Amino acid sequence: MPLINRVKELRARHQLTQGDLAEKVGVTRQTIISLEKGSYTPSLMLAMHIARVFEEPVESIFTIEEESQ
Repeated sequence: MPLINRVKELRARHQLTQGDLAEKVGVTRQTIISLEKGSYTPSLMLAMHIARVFEEPVESIFTIEEESQ
């Protein structure tokens, strides 16, 4: 089940560059790029740091896409 995230949307809404967000949460810009593309699953700690920056609950930013049966 893939993890869906709203990082790109929220980053744009808060007028942050990928570099700005990376600096705020203590990762590289490349990590943010991979996260936004969906090719990287963040650790719980990183997800919580991102949620704190956006002042949103973690589960409103990161959700698991359910498989259709």
